[in-house]
Formats: sequence, C-alpha cells, structure tokens
Amino acid sequence: MPRVPCPPILSNPAAVSYRRMLTIALGTMLGMGPGMAAGNDGTPATAPGTPATGTPAATHGRAPAAPVETMTVTSQHVVGTQPGGGLIRVEDAPKSVSTIGTDFMRKQAPSATAFDMVSLLPGANVASSDALGFSPQNNITVRGLSGDSLGYLLEGMPLNDIAYYNGYPGQFADTENYQSVSLQQGSADLDSPVLNAAGGLMEMTFRDPSMKAGGYADVSYGSYNTNRQFLRLETGQIGQTGLRGFVSYSHGYTDNWRGPGHDERQHIDFKFLREWGAGNRVSLIGTWNTMVASYYPPVDKADWQAQGPHGAANNLAATYNPNDAAGGTDYWQLYRQPERIAYLAAPARFTLADSVHLKVTPYAQWSYGNDPSGTTMGDSGLCSGTGSCDENAVVRANWTQASYRSGFNATLDWQLGNHDLVFGYWYDYSDDSEHQPFTSVNAQGTAADIWVDRISRTLLQPDGQQVDAGSYHMISQTNALYVGDRMHFLNHLLMVDVGFKEVMLDRHGTTTSDNVQTAAGSNSATPLPRIAIRYRISPRHMVFFNTTTNFRTPDETALFGGVTASGVATQLKNEYSVSEELGYRYSGDLIIGSLTLFNYDFTNREIQTQIGQVESTINGGGQTSRGVDVEIGMKPWHHFAPYLSGEYLHATIDSDIPSSNGMLATRGKTAVESPTLQASAGLSYDDGHIFGMASVHYTGRQYSTFMNDERMPDHTTGNLAIGYRMDDHAFLSHPEFRMNFNNITNQHYLSGVATPTLTKADGPQYYVGGGLAVLFTAATGF
Repeated sequence: MPRVPCPPILSNPAAVSYRRMLTIALGTMLGMGPGMAAGNDGTPATAPGTPATGTPAATHGRAPAAPVETMTVTSQHVVGTQPGGGLIRVEDAPKSVSTIGTDFMRKQAPSATAFDMVSLLPGANVASSDALGFSPQNNITVRGLSGDSLGYLLEGMPLNDIAYYNGYPGQFADTENYQSVSLQQGSADLDSPVLNAAGGLMEMTFRDPSMKAGGYADVSYGSYNTNRQFLRLETGQIGQTGLRGFVSYSHGYTDNWRGPGHDERQHIDFKFLREWGAGNRVSLIGTWNTMVASYYPPVDKADWQAQGPHGAANNLAATYNPNDAAGGTDYWQLYRQPERIAYLAAPARFTLADSVHLKVTPYAQWSYGNDPSGTTMGDSGLCSGTGSCDENAVVRANWTQASYRSGFNATLDWQLGNHDLVFGYWYDYSDDSEHQPFTSVNAQGTAADIWVDRISRTLLQPDGQQVDAGSYHMISQTNALYVGDRMHFLNHLLMVDVGFKEVMLDRHGTTTSDNVQTAAGSNSATPLPRIAIRYRISPRHMVFFNTTTNFRTPDETALFGGVTASGVATQLKNEYSVSEELGYRYSGDLIIGSLTLFNYDFTNREIQTQIGQVESTINGGGQTSRGVDVEIGMKPWHHFAPYLSGEYLHATIDSDIPSSNGMLATRGKTAVESPTLQASAGLSYDDGHIFGMASVHYTGRQYSTFMNDERMPDHTTGNLAIGYRMDDHAFLSHPEFRMNFNNITNQHYLSGVATPTLTKADGPQYYVGGGLAVLFTAATGF
C-alpha cells in the first residue's frame, strides 16, 4: 500500500494531538511504540522514515522540522520500505558497518546462512561448496581477511569455534528468525566478547516474539531433491506475566550437487522475552542444531581445469571398491560428518537510574562433531610393529571434537553530562577435547557408528585402550577489562569516543602422540587502545575516523608447537594489528551511501591452511592492507530499490617467509585470499503483492600462494528471487509463494581458496562453487 498522508483536517493542534493519541493506541494494540507497525508474522518493523536506531529523524542539535507523519499499514504488514531492498540502512557509528534487514532476508532461499546474507556487502566474499547453504564447507573473507579473523555474535553471545576461531553459519540460527545481520568490516565494538576480530564482526539478532499468539510456517522443495520445512509458534503475551516467546523447528535435506552423498539438518531456535519499566528487558535465547553432512573434496587447479566439477578426480566414489585406485578409501560414506551443538544465553538490560544502564549477557555452549576420512591400516601407521596386520585393510580415521564453553559479559553505561562512560568485564571459560580414533569398516564400506561417541565401537588395543593417533585437550580462560568515554561536543555535532581494553588469556593443556603426553601452555596480556571521531557536517552529511588495535593467539594445535610454513614445529607468536578508517556517509531523502578508506598493519599475520594432512597455522610475517569500500542504496521509489557496493584492495606481504629451502622472497608480494576488486549490485521490487530481488556479485582474481605463482580466476554469479504475496485469507496472514534461482547462469567456478600454500608446488586447493539451484517456497503467517 502506498504512503497515505494524514488528511488536512488534522492539521490543527487539537486534531494533531488526537492523531498522536490514535497512533499510540494503534501501536499499543500491535505491541509496539508509536510510529511502528507489525510485520506479516508479528515482527516489529520500523515505520517509513524512521532511522534504524528507533529515534526520531536525527536533528544533530538543530531545531527539528515539523514532522510529516505517514503510515504504511496493510493488515498489520509493512513491506518494501527498507533502502536498497534491505541491504543498507542509515548508520551513525564512527566506523564502517553494513546491516541487512528483513526486506532482503525474506526474499532469500530459507536455507541461506548468515554468510549468504552478507555476501553482497562491501569487502565480503563468500566461498561455498553448494548453492543452497547446507554444506559446512564454506568460508568468508572480509577485506582479504579470512573467517577465522572475524568475531561472530548472536545477541551478545560469542559463537566462534573456541579452538580455531572459525564460524559455522549453518549452526547459528534459521534465517526466518533473524531480525538483522550486520557486518562491521573493520573491527569489533569495545564491549564485544571476541578475541580474534581483526577482520571485523558479524552480529546477528533474533526477532522479538510477537505480542499476539500465532506463528509462521514455510515449506520448500527444489533442485537436488532439496526439501525443507519450518514452523515457528508464538505464545503472545502469557497471561499477566508480561512474558512472551517463540519456539521454532526446521528440517532440511538435500543431495550433493556434485558427487555422491546428502546433507540432513534439524534445528531448533527459541526466544522468551520480558520487558518492563523504562528500558528493562530480559530474554532467554537458545539454539540446538544437529546435522549429518557429506563431504565435497576441495580441488587443485590442474584437476579442475582438466575435469571440471563433475570429474572423478574431484569427487568421492559412489560405491565401495577396495580395488580402485584409492583402495576404497575414497568411498563417500567414510567422510560423513555428524555434528551437534547447543547455545544458550540470557541477554539482559536494566535501567538502574535515568542515566545509568547495565547490560549483562551470561551464556553456555556445548558442541560435538566428527570430521572423518578414509584410510588404510598401513597409511595410518596402525600396522607399525605388527607383522600379521593387513596394511591394505580400510578403516575410517576420525577426528572428534567436544567443546564446552560458558561465560558472561557485563557493561555499565553511565551518562554524565556530555560524557557516556562505559565500564565492562568479560569472562570466558572453555574446555576443548580432540581425538583421532579409528573405526573398522565392513564389506560394504560402512562403519558401525559415525558419531564415534562410544569407545567400544572403535579400534581397541589388546589391553582394551582405544587406539588414538593423537589427542589435544585444552582449557582456556579469558579475562577482559574495558573502559570507554564517548564525549559529545558542539551540541552533539562532534563525538569523540576513546576506549581501552586489556585482554588476559590463559591457555593450558596436553597433547598425546605415540602414547607420549606433552603439556603446554601460554599466558597473554594485551592492551588494546582505540579512538573514534564522528562529525555531522549537516543532517545529511557525516564524516568519521577511527583507529583500533586487535590481537589473536594461534589456534589450538599451534599451542603445542604448530607446523610453520617451513614445516618445522615451533611456538607461534600472537598476531597484532593496527587498523584505521576514514569515512563519509550521506543520508538523503532518496539516496543513502558511504565511502570508507581503510588501512591495516599486521605483525605475525596468522593464516590457517593445511600442510600435508595436518591442519596448520602459517606465520605470514608482516602485512599491509589498504583500500576503499563504497556502498549506495536507494529508498523505495515506485516500489524499486537498487543497491550497489564495491571494494578496491591492495594487500601486500611485508617480510620474507622461511621455508625448508631457506627464506622465500615474499616481501612485496600480494597477500593470499585478497582480490583486488569485488563488486555487487542488487535490485529489489515490492509493491506488497508482487516482489522480486535480482543480484549479481563479482570477485576478482586472488592469489593462493605466498609466492604469487598460482592464483584463482575471477568469477561472477547472479541470483534471482520472484514471488507473490496474497492478502489475508481466513486465519492465514499474507500467504506467499516464492521462487529462488541461485547461480542462475549455472557458472562453473572456484569460489574460494581452501588451503593457501607457500608455492604452486605445495598444491593449493580450492572450494568449488555450487551449480544452478532452484527452490520453491510456500510460506504464511497465522
């Protein structure tokens, strides 16, 4: 429905007052404040013209103009109101940040992950192994920094793997439950409970539960026998308690688009919320995920050029054959990857006084998974010293990881005059255990238990002990203290934000190899100062500058003497970086945009890779990364909302890197995984009934070796979504039907570097991007 200005008859003061009362009453009945309307499934949606902060249009210290109040309400449903089709919004932070809204997310395939949601934003490049978001074999780079250099938060709860810092977006949440997904390309906030966020921060928020009972459901079916079902139930207000919540469940299944195998996923999200008084709210959120995924082998460039994605050399075997070239170890069932996770958090905000607020987020997590592969008794070393052992017997080599984590983050905010003082403390405790047991294989090539959570189902030694090729057990404790002062001057036109964070990390554990146990540990105490400045030139123009420091410790295997680029086991040093941003933002009546210049200086740059069969960390020495990000979005105009983004990146290695043959002349070479150019474009249309979204993304060439003697070619992919949304019918709220076409031109391409190496001779490997996938979805609120 188009915006309808209020009638002139309400222009007198009494009528305006009455109109405000009517607006407030309508918002109250819908469970929101004035100027808000409910989404098609009860989701709060900001009224047109209201900034994302929920405050009136910023006046920046000047007298506000007389408001022109408009409302877009269609059966409690607001659609097509977000700039750039939901790919951009008005931001006022003194740093680079981009936020995805519900207008964009609701047009994507329901199986899409948080990585997929941000793939069109400046600096972001997503390397995936399938087209529909099921496979856990994916990665994201931001300004050339890999996914293990990003922090991941869900409503203030950290989600990074505690041993290797990676994020696994298929575990985070179901797409239907997100209210927003934001990407801070440069650094994390002062109060963010993350350790490794030199590359930025991805923050996800759940939608708030609806004020009225009901729900939302969708079902999908499409390419590769993909089927998915989702159901969310809303409690509404529970009696007089002020409590409301939702619980959702989803199930998804898909066959591998290349090679044999299939993925199956089950997922539960929930959120319960209680609000009272002025700004007090406590919520309980949780996620449970279980999945059994198949494996997409990464490919080397020679096999890719010779055979493409469907060649036998690039895929696992569909049948078990111990007489084939791989001796049966390439059978797809030997690589099935099971995993289970559970996240729980209770974010809370309390108003202690008019100017004093307290935020507390306690959390607890558990995860378990197995990353297996096929091998033989001889190759695994199980026949060592045993004359009667069958060296050709196939076994499954497992890699299990069980992790427990808990902690809390507390922030006190005290507004004192023109100062906004912040005091905070973050504590995190984690316990991670990893083992490499083996499982026997029957005549059909299958193992009795893919989870390997029972010792009795693994290979045992004569004394009954489990055969274990090696193990790691690490306990980590993080204590972080931070303090900040956000100062406002010139009637709030100028803001200066200074902060300091001291991170103290204690890690200790043991490793077992060849029945020999070795203890190791490390202690780090790192000061991290920062400063940011923002100046509002006018209500439409803003400039900002910031400088931030970050650090990260090596991952778990490196704690016990990681394998360096030279192949020598040594204790790796902590990475440290300093980054700067200089940016400009424009927010007009029709156009929203930003331009950001950035610079990074790294010491002991840490890069994850694989050397032989060992997951390893390379100390890449010094690195300098410089570039520019730009994004522009248009507010809906005749129901159309275009969006453009792009990045130029110049990342260089600043030092020579040692190898087994001496020092490699890498100084001045281009850093790996750092495409010089990337660009995205999107065009959204939504008139309340007919809607669609077309997008295209270009990723430039990027090097996969430190010596720059091999690189991944550039690629361009496009997605399309079209659909129709109906009016309310009986108890159904806006039923809709949608078709999603991912990689619509069926490009055969390498989507990212899986294992960067020193030279071409070391054999870098790549992810293969998914082929064309079509998914039909029917959805409705109720």
